[in-house]
Amino acid sequence: MHKNDNTLISAWDIPLALVLLTRLPVPHLPEKTFSRQADSAWAFPIVGLVVGLLACAVGWVSMTSGLPAMVAAVLVTITLVVSTGAMHEDGLADTADGLWGGFTRERRLEIMKDSHIGTYGVLALIFTQLVRVALIAALLTAGAYGAVLAACIVSRAFMPVMMNALPNARNSGLSHSVGGPRSATVAVGLALAIICAATLIGSGTVLPVILAALSISVLALVTKAKIGGQTGDILGATQQLAELAFLTAAATAL
Repeated sequence: MHKNDNTLISAWDIPLALVLLTRLPVPHLPEKTFSRQADSAWAFPIVGLVVGLLACAVGWVSMTSGLPAMVAAVLVTITLVVSTGAMHEDGLADTADGLWGGFTRERRLEIMKDSHIGTYGVLALIFTQLVRVALIAALLTAGAYGAVLAACIVSRAFMPVMMNALPNARNSGLSHSVGGPRSATVAVGLALAIICAATLIGSGTVLPVILAALSISVLALVTKAKIGGQTGDILGATQQLAELAFLTAAATAL
C-alpha cells in the first residue's frame, strides 16, 4: 500500500474519503488515488463535517420554519442516511445479525455477508434510530447544533481506530480491500476530530469522546471474541455506536 506513496497526508485524501463514505457527487478521481484508501482514513472526520453540516442546515431550516423538534430531528437523520447511502446503518444491522445470529465464527461471518436482514438487525435499527432521533431532537431544541455536528465528526474518527486495532476478519470485502491505516494516520484523524469538536462545544467535548471510546472498546472486545477481527459491517456499527454515545453524553449536559 505504501510502496509507491509514503506521504502521510495527500490533497486527494479528502475527495477519496468522500467517495468511500458517502454518496455525495464527487468529481472523477485518478485511478492511482485509490491506492491511498487506507491512508485517507485521517480525512474521515472531514467527511463527518461535510455530511454533518448538510444535516445541521436541514435541522436549522426545519426549526426556524416552525416544525416540531422531533420532525426536524427525523429530517436531520434522513439527511445523514441519504448522504451516506445508509452505509453505516446497514453495517449496524448486519453486525447485530451476525454477532448474535450465529454460533460459530464462520456462520457469523456468513450471516454478516448475507444481504438479507434478520430480526436482530431490524431491532437494532429500530431502537438505535429511535434513540438517535430523540437525542437529536433534544439537542436541536436547545440550539446545540454544534453537538450534533461534533458527533458526526468524532464518530467517523473512531472507524480508523477500529481498523487499526483489529485485523480483518475475512480475506475479502470492502474493509479488506481498503486495508489498515497506519497508527500515524489514525492519530491525525483523532486529533483533527477532537480539535473540531472542542472548537464547536468546548470542554463539553471530554465526556462525549470518553463515552464514545468506551462504547467502541466494548464493540471491539465483543467483535474480537466472536469473529476474530473487524469487517466493513463492524466499521459501520462503529460509526453508529460512537455517534449515539456522543449524542447521549452531549444531551445529558444540556
